[in-house]
Amino acid sequence: MKIVDAKIIITCPGRNFVTLKIVTEDGVYGVGDATLNGRELAVASYLRDHVAPCLIGRDARQIEDIWQYLYRGCYWRKGPVTMSAIAAVDTALWDIKAKAANMPLYQLLGGKSRDGIMVYGHANGVDIEQTTTEVNKYIELGYKAIRAQTGVPGLGSTYGVSQDKMYYEPADGALPTENIWSTEKYLDHVPKLFARLREEFGYEPHLLHDVHHRLTPVEAARLGKSLEEYRLFWLEDATPAENQEAFRLIRQHTVTPLAVGEIFNTIWDCKNLIQEQLIDYIRTTVVHAGGITHLRRIADFASLYQVRTGCHGATDLSPICMGAALHFDTWVPNFGIQEYMRHTEQTDEVFPHCYSFKDGYLYPGEAAGHGVDINEELAAKYPYQRAYLPVNRLMDGTMWNW
Repeated sequence: MKIVDAKIIITCPGRNFVTLKIVTEDGVYGVGDATLNGRELAVASYLRDHVAPCLIGRDARQIEDIWQYLYRGCYWRKGPVTMSAIAAVDTALWDIKAKAANMPLYQLLGGKSRDGIMVYGHANGVDIEQTTTEVNKYIELGYKAIRAQTGVPGLGSTYGVSQDKMYYEPADGALPTENIWSTEKYLDHVPKLFARLREEFGYEPHLLHDVHHRLTPVEAARLGKSLEEYRLFWLEDATPAENQEAFRLIRQHTVTPLAVGEIFNTIWDCKNLIQEQLIDYIRTTVVHAGGITHLRRIADFASLYQVRTGCHGATDLSPICMGAALHFDTWVPNFGIQEYMRHTEQTDEVFPHCYSFKDGYLYPGEAAGHGVDINEELAAKYPYQRAYLPVNRLMDGTMWNW
């Protein structure tokens, strides 16, 4: 099954996506997601100019060797651009191999470890009452787990809060917009949100919250401790994790479960966090962590330390990534939960897929491969549009973590 073509497709049905389509001499093709929010063209160029020429003539069945070739054979290892490009190749090759075997990808990985994939949705509001209303909407839709975010009094904007409640897209400008942040106001307000939600809905629904890297370790420890009585499913991205040791301080002061890793690219980014059991959930993704081949290694390593998966699944990942993630989730023994932000109708039309939602669970479907395709003719009608993620400043003007 020699590779005869590797095509890079860029489309913007409401937001930008980068897709790699690999075609074999047998006519079997596979698709992989290569989207890197705000840096899409960097990955597209990496694939087109540096990776695609190296794929032509190779045996598409040799997934492991091709992965090692693209990782070990590259002097400039790791990083989001390189690993997103490798992930696109890897995902497309797994798609091809499963199609050639005429089986859904999860069967090729080893079969089912569960019948359905529990997912969480995003509820947000400008204030606590509006967030409460949105949480109720997700419960009525059948969700068992909901991430809750609220506006903070005194701040003009807050991460995770948008006018569009289902399709939140943070890349909101042709140049970066600037948001103002106050840690003090945030720390005082967030516990009130979860007190209200538990009062309204009790302890049956799983509740999650995303800090988005905005706290120092001791501030994160304070927040985790103040939220303990509300029994969060997890507290996400409590502090930047470039320094993995920072989570030791948080762990010393709170038993609120911790999740991190959506911007990690390799197993090395989370080695200490997992090995020292400083986190409870690892959130690495198919597209940003080198594809299914590398994500399996991270998950297997995490299982040794009772750390479970919680893959990122926002709308900055295409349905191709979601489809691949669901097959991975169906197989992986130490599954925790899957993030699920619904794509727009435009996006779903460009990326027809087999996965489906019912009563709080996603199901990958039984189609051969990962079950997601791309309509190239329709994709061509949505040209790339430059879009940046915002930047964040403290109230005195100091640049801060977004």
